[in-house]
Amino acid sequence: MAVRLSPPPPLPPAGGSERKKSHGASSPKAGVSRPGSEAGAQSQEEKGASTAQAAPSTQSTRKDPLTRKAGMLVQFLLEKYKMKEPIMQAALLKIVNKKYEEHFPEILRRASERMELVFGLELKEVNCSSHTYSLVSKLSLPGDRGLSDERGLPKSGLLMTILGVIFMKGNHATEEEIWEFLNMLGVYAGKRHLIFGEPRRLITKDLVQLKYLEYRQVPDSDPPCYEFLWGPKAHTETSKMKVLEFLAKVNDTTPSAFSSQYEEALQDEEERAQARGAARPGPGPQIA
Repeated sequence: MAVRLSPPPPLPPAGGSERKKSHGASSPKAGVSRPGSEAGAQSQEEKGASTAQAAPSTQSTRKDPLTRKAGMLVQFLLEKYKMKEPIMQAALLKIVNKKYEEHFPEILRRASERMELVFGLELKEVNCSSHTYSLVSKLSLPGDRGLSDERGLPKSGLLMTILGVIFMKGNHATEEEIWEFLNMLGVYAGKRHLIFGEPRRLITKDLVQLKYLEYRQVPDSDPPCYEFLWGPKAHTETSKMKVLEFLAKVNDTTPSAFSSQYEEALQDEEERAQARGAARPGPGPQIA
């Protein structure tokens, strides 16, 4: 039995977004790491921008103790996943503390939602009598090994979420749009993450170097701003339909609910099938 979730953060509006020529929020002056730049240096502007983006997380956590407790559950769940140990409800309640016990369903919902969207892991109740849970991966990419940290914790959920945002935005999304959505999941530029390390580096450098994402300047933008597209490896290892299925699962709906994206995904599947058929070798010479 899966833990029932209420709607997650709203998906970005469907369709292409307007690309403004003036878009300072995502310019290099705000600390954007451009493709091909040296991996090392962080400018003072980047540190300032990172601190500014990290600040809402700290402020919202202080204001909302339920979000703070949900974050504590996420850390605990990741540790259990890493150790491949069963998850007992009693242990979860202990972390939540008696003071917030009446809010446990809401805290668990928030933690479960984040596990699905960020890590692609679904929290399922495997034993109703003992209230034991298990984390099950909701997705798999052929190149997943390169998308796990040294402890085997997955990054593919975050990648699928980013690919989904790009798809929903008309196959290209500005850096501002990506961070706006990731901030709702508790992932902030400049704020080191347990799994992802420094998220800005992961997204603008690591995933670009692995060719899962393409990161480029928006044409004619002044000052320069940047956008994300699917990289060649994303097109090879997954598809628009698979990404749409992932988004549908997370939102407790079906792919066809996203009507325009569903039509585009169907067309993509048809084109892939035709390409596979054309690549197959033809029949050998016929012997009379």
